[in-house]
Amino acid sequence: MTPDEILAHIDEDACIARLADMVRHKSYSETEGEIALARHMAEILDGLGLEAELQPVVGDRVNAIGRLKGTGGGASLLFNGHLDTNPATSGWTVDPWGGVVDDDFIYGIGVSNMKAGDAAYLCAVETLLKAGVKLKGDVILTFVIGELQGGVGTVRMIEHGTRADYFINSEPTDLQALTLHAGAFTFTIDLVGDTRHLSKREEACDALAAAAKLVDRIDGITFSGAASAAHRSVNRGHVGVMRAGLGEEFYEWRPPQVADHAQIKGTCRYAPSQSIPGVIADLERLLEALALEYPGLKWTIDANDGGRPRMPPFEVDPHSRIVKVVNAAYEAVRGSPQPTGAIRPPAFYGTDAAHLAAAGMEGIVCGPGGEFNTMPDERVRRTQFIDCVKMYTLAILDVCEVAEA
Repeated sequence: MTPDEILAHIDEDACIARLADMVRHKSYSETEGEIALARHMAEILDGLGLEAELQPVVGDRVNAIGRLKGTGGGASLLFNGHLDTNPATSGWTVDPWGGVVDDDFIYGIGVSNMKAGDAAYLCAVETLLKAGVKLKGDVILTFVIGELQGGVGTVRMIEHGTRADYFINSEPTDLQALTLHAGAFTFTIDLVGDTRHLSKREEACDALAAAAKLVDRIDGITFSGAASAAHRSVNRGHVGVMRAGLGEEFYEWRPPQVADHAQIKGTCRYAPSQSIPGVIADLERLLEALALEYPGLKWTIDANDGGRPRMPPFEVDPHSRIVKVVNAAYEAVRGSPQPTGAIRPPAFYGTDAAHLAAAGMEGIVCGPGGEFNTMPDERVRRTQFIDCVKMYTLAILDVCEVAEA
């Protein structure tokens, strides 16, 4: 059977229905819904005849893992994706958990990040089973929890010994081949100044004004030590939270006084040639310069992520086998060369690909969605989702090889 004959077995309506079914599960991190969806995926895997397991993570949380056993002699391929989603925000015009589908899109919270990727590799395996294809190498489907918490599910999966020769992480890249992405960590900076009544503002050390100036500088920073322009291109600092007021409690009821306490929380993205200590040192230099502008300003910086795993940077050689496999699958489906490299904005993501690579596996990040990721009416184009199913099917055939009848 030729690859085109195998792709002809893709049931597009059934694939869309699989994805809509996953969207209807409200699977926020550390909720019963996350656990319920993992159990649901394990039941589907078992029903398809795969070796299915619910892998314990922390507490009652579980990963769903499925293995399609090969006959032997071929390389193994692992697909990796997470089931937990960001929260739905205001501004939605459709039900975030309705599994709404129209002529162009599939909608839902988490459909881009990243249930479309999850469903695409499930549907690729279903297509192969429907076509009666036997493979030499194993295909491993992993549906993990807690990626939004530093990748606790994938870290635990690796600790359990789940691994393969190659992997494809299905985070949303709009089907582009992401071969480099940044590492990530969060930070908290506390600033302490000296209050006065506004009538004596010139005598004060204004922690709020200092924090506001610092936000712009962090947002515009690049870090030292980048080995190349590509590495420098994934540098980004971002402040997402700022508080200021009087005292450690940030009292707000006395606005005529100059704020003597401010706190900002944010995240940094850095390249494989850089490090967290190096990035923190760069932030400290910003703070030292700020203190010269605001005499008497005291500061501390904390980069403790609360014991959760951190997302390290990820990089794979663009000439490696798995990249070439995915490049070839993209060109076969879409008829043009696949964009490949440190592609932004996906290069600013943190993904579980970094944990898999750190465990010694060779892989790539490539999945559907991204264009409308993490926003009201989050959605994925139907055509892109189905193209991804085709690409994953071809990648499996290439890596795992078809066994002789």
